[in-house]
Amino acid sequence: MTASTRTPARGEGARFSRRSLMQWTGAAAATGALVSSDPLRAASEPMRLLQADGMPDADRTVWSACIVNCGSRCPLRLQVKDGVVVRVLPDNTGDDTLENRQIRACVRGRNMRQRIYNPDRIKKPLKRKEGTRRGEGQWEEISWDEAFDLFAEKLKHTYDTYGPEAVFKVYGSGVWNAHLAYGAGWQRLFNAMGGHLNYYNNYSYSQIGGITRFHYGNQDEQVSNSFEDSLKHGRMLVLWGNNPQETRMSGGGLTYVSLEAARKAGLKIVVVDPRHSDSVAVLADQWISPRPGTDAALVNGIVHHLVKNNLHDQAFLDKYCVGFDEKHMPKGIPANNSYLTYIMGKGADGIEKTPAWASKITGVPEKTIIEFALELGRTKPVNITQGWGPQRHANGENQARAIYTLANVLGQVGIPGGGTGGREGNYWPLTAWLPNGDNPCKAAISNFGWSEAIVRGEEMTDVKDGVRGVKKLSTSIKFLLEYGGNMLGSQHADLNKLREILQDESKCEFIVTVDNQMSTSADLSDLVLPDTTTAERWDLVPSEYCGDTAYLIACEKAIEPLHDSKPAYEMVTEIAKRLGVEKKVTEGRDLRGWAQYLQDEVNVKAVPGMPKFEEMLKKGVHRYRNPEGTTVALRDFREDPVKNPLETPTGKIEIFSEELWNMARTWEFPDRKKGDVITALPMHVDTWEGAMEALSNDKYPLQLIGHHFKQRVHSTYGNLSNLQEAHPQSVWISIPDAEKRGIKNGDTVEIFNDRGRVQIPAKVTARIMPGVASLPQGAWTDFDAEGVDHGGAVNVLTSLHWTPVSKGNCQHTTLVQIKKA
Repeated sequence: MTASTRTPARGEGARFSRRSLMQWTGAAAATGALVSSDPLRAASEPMRLLQADGMPDADRTVWSACIVNCGSRCPLRLQVKDGVVVRVLPDNTGDDTLENRQIRACVRGRNMRQRIYNPDRIKKPLKRKEGTRRGEGQWEEISWDEAFDLFAEKLKHTYDTYGPEAVFKVYGSGVWNAHLAYGAGWQRLFNAMGGHLNYYNNYSYSQIGGITRFHYGNQDEQVSNSFEDSLKHGRMLVLWGNNPQETRMSGGGLTYVSLEAARKAGLKIVVVDPRHSDSVAVLADQWISPRPGTDAALVNGIVHHLVKNNLHDQAFLDKYCVGFDEKHMPKGIPANNSYLTYIMGKGADGIEKTPAWASKITGVPEKTIIEFALELGRTKPVNITQGWGPQRHANGENQARAIYTLANVLGQVGIPGGGTGGREGNYWPLTAWLPNGDNPCKAAISNFGWSEAIVRGEEMTDVKDGVRGVKKLSTSIKFLLEYGGNMLGSQHADLNKLREILQDESKCEFIVTVDNQMSTSADLSDLVLPDTTTAERWDLVPSEYCGDTAYLIACEKAIEPLHDSKPAYEMVTEIAKRLGVEKKVTEGRDLRGWAQYLQDEVNVKAVPGMPKFEEMLKKGVHRYRNPEGTTVALRDFREDPVKNPLETPTGKIEIFSEELWNMARTWEFPDRKKGDVITALPMHVDTWEGAMEALSNDKYPLQLIGHHFKQRVHSTYGNLSNLQEAHPQSVWISIPDAEKRGIKNGDTVEIFNDRGRVQIPAKVTARIMPGVASLPQGAWTDFDAEGVDHGGAVNVLTSLHWTPVSKGNCQHTTLVQIKKA
């Protein structure tokens, strides 16, 4: 099998995903669902109920939602009988039209009852037993008063002894984007006490979130045009490392919209991905599969061919961009440092970035690169939308900027049907979150940098470790809160090394986990507090990455908190009372009071036609549309770059960044590895454990990536048996790689490197390119006595070493070996 193949016609390609569709269908049947015989329709409508009204003898039906960080938020209707949730129904508002589609939950949200009534629920406040180590699972149950007193005592001790920089709430996304549950008041509490160490960016897109300000000026990623815009105006849609059929499942995501795009005549869809994802199988006309971490090289080869054939948009580059050629460089930069000189081999390395050069690095045939370049150059408009896989590498900042640059070279920015090269755009919700208040502490680290800040916080600086707000941290992290996430035990990197760090009580002195499931992170804590699920509390839940229709979901408290759990906001209130800051934190409102206040005093004024709180509880879902119709990113800049400049130093798109040029000469890399460089241009950079090293590494020759998985959202739902059965964890390995190792489909294999070992069944498939393996990310660890993980957690194998600019998580840069166990 070559590294790049043309997918059969749409519909034929569905055979690659038949098993996943069957699994989805089986899950639907288990809940009394009717599934369409059309596989494309089945993918978007897996859960149409035979009984639209569910159980007729239920006491009441309450609006709720699936609140996880999948990029979607789906309404659920919980049917309650005798104080028990007895059935989960999907959204019954809207219709099958694109702009008013029903927001039907996927298999994960429809399995909410098993999450609510899971035996893994944390039932009582737990304190680690004296004399035991974190991670040994030795607990004693304590009362809520004891728990609140202990939390308050340890927090106050940390402030009094070390100051606010020693207090840190680690990134977690199990309650992401719920207006009330997401913050739950923890940051309000810390800010009332004097502040806390901040973090910037997030695990989803650290690199693109950190590098975009140097290219487009944004302090976050730069979105592209929406899928709806491509549907209406586009002729070509490129999903570059972008997999909406799995990462944006459900009616709340982009499954339905992307399927509509696949049905549109005259819109070609190309997927660039090392793995033949479900998006390739269901959507694509063509699949191009580069080696992981080589996307910048692929872009460079494409741009070379575009320029050679005069298919680039020189007029756009001249007017809107800096650094493409020598005529448009910042003053004072030496000659031969433009992007064009780099591409044509006239720069410092002297290498011409031809399609043949790119082919050797990427594994994509030269002929495919040339044909793809010609089609991009001759087909307009084209929307290149990059997912977050390409940037999650050791050279991820350059990968992201390179894909941005391809859209710039084609001149597609700011026009209908075109795009910026960023993730597909959407109409961001206008509704309000629980405010955190002002943080008096100005210091911030990267979201991925907290394990370093535990070990050597007082040594971390701005130019060495990416510290922001101050030149140098004053202390290490001493008090760590994990709320609604599983970073300590699943989602952070190098879990064996991380366990060593967390088990050393001389470093981080107190660790608290607040969650509703006894996760592997909770096991590494000193105090564990049982949170409720959404069914047991009030909330308001907005849409997120759902296209040009935004919405708000009302979440009513359906049942009383199970066991001895409490909503996190109630915990915050009690702790604040003990610390003397209750009034400042709560402003006199309970959780329902905040929900009503935000709805009636903020949301109603922000969104035309938005109902007030009591009416919203009955309506359940309120939709509202992008007033511009579809999202065309940077339209105003394209129309008048002088009146509407970007927030870059020049006000233009900076293909060459003078800021990065200067940072390359001032930033320090004391623990430098291959690829730890900052470049002013979006160059291809070979890195440690990258594609080139894999080709010559006999010990660990396989590149391991960790794709997002239908069974769970990151680690949320990872402990639910129904979903484990529907989508079992396995490592994807190519047929030739499996044959070399005597591995057959279903065999238990060991994946290993110097950081750890994992044993898991193998999925031997033609759907991944040779030399690459993929282990779905987010699995919960299950270590045996020998330290081998049988849960299939990819982060047992990944590295804590961060990227050069954003100091972000590069968990797709991992080399391993695989053998039959």
